[in-house]
Amino acid sequence: MASAIDQDTRPTPQTSPRLWVERLTLANFRSYPSLALELSADPVVLTGANGSGKTNVLEAVSLLAPGQGLRQAPLPDLAHTGSDGAWSVSARVHTAFGPVTIGTGQAASDRGGERASGRLVRIDGDAKSGSGTLGDYVEMVWVTPATDGLFTGPASERRRFLDRLIVCFDSGHRTRAGRFERAMAQRNRLLSDGVTRGAQLDGLEVVMAEMGVAVAAARAEAVAALRSVIEARWARDPESPFPWSEVRLEGAIDNDLASRAAVDVEDGYARLLGGVRERDRAAGRALDGPHRSDLAVMHGPKATAARHASTGEQKALLMGLLLAHAELVAARRDGLAPLMLLDEVTAHLDADRRAALFDELVRLGTQAWMTGTDRQSFSSLVGRAQFWQVAGGSVVRSD
Repeated sequence: MASAIDQDTRPTPQTSPRLWVERLTLANFRSYPSLALELSADPVVLTGANGSGKTNVLEAVSLLAPGQGLRQAPLPDLAHTGSDGAWSVSARVHTAFGPVTIGTGQAASDRGGERASGRLVRIDGDAKSGSGTLGDYVEMVWVTPATDGLFTGPASERRRFLDRLIVCFDSGHRTRAGRFERAMAQRNRLLSDGVTRGAQLDGLEVVMAEMGVAVAAARAEAVAALRSVIEARWARDPESPFPWSEVRLEGAIDNDLASRAAVDVEDGYARLLGGVRERDRAAGRALDGPHRSDLAVMHGPKATAARHASTGEQKALLMGLLLAHAELVAARRDGLAPLMLLDEVTAHLDADRRAALFDELVRLGTQAWMTGTDRQSFSSLVGRAQFWQVAGGSVVRSD
């Protein structure tokens, strides 16, 4: 993977690295006018009533990675109510290259009411252009209560889930997906304006073909790698409470890639786009491409689609996928497990599955950040995790 870090100054990876947040500092972020936490590398458990601010802490941690964070919220929405609009998240993070200080946030509006676009990012005090460079230091995955409906919701949510997993070990995937989306949006606008031929459309369709096939190929590689890890996990523990799953991609472009060379698929996709312009103009959108693919998941032991499983079984399948992905990232990062943000993680998991999940997280060596309303649900982690009580805009150690 190409790195945004200057190769001449890139630090030397440590022998036995761990990825963990040592210090987290918030200023005017969501419900926190200020917050400072000193942490160990152990899993983090945040408990408190609904609405107390637990998820806000996880959202702050999620901004140490590229993108818009686990809520995908507009940057102005992250500012504390009543502030001047500025907010910041700062953390001392232990990475594969040693400790670094990551800072991100948004500046206040100037006197004219204007605000700088995009979020500010600094690494050890040096300003960076955009959040993409964070992917060189921090790998992170998360699930929220909304993710519990992954298997029954729209295909777009499953694509987004898979793409977020891929970014952990291929930071260029986000860029390729973004270029495809922009080219597709521009083509849609031209078609809507009545343009159905010309060099500009040809050029946009070439970009869509190149980037779209690259996105589809990255997904295919990730799904194949996930299947391998899932099989290994099943062979290691066939009685695991997290059942093995069968995962595959469904879509015309995915089927083509399975049987033809990528360059041939690119040529064919570009020709297809050129031939269906009038159809897409009438539809108001492109009807072919990787944006139409789906991630199909089957409950392996029952040989049924995940969408037909019970709520508890779906949560167990989701956790199994997440754990397999964490193992995959660790294998590709010389043992460095990603940070895992697990919001309301104990919902729909019985006591045995909760205990098994916590054992897996400890075994992986991940600093998992978990939230819940009931401290008792995390009882099997006592002595192996750091507990914090969240209430009234404060976070207090409660071990």
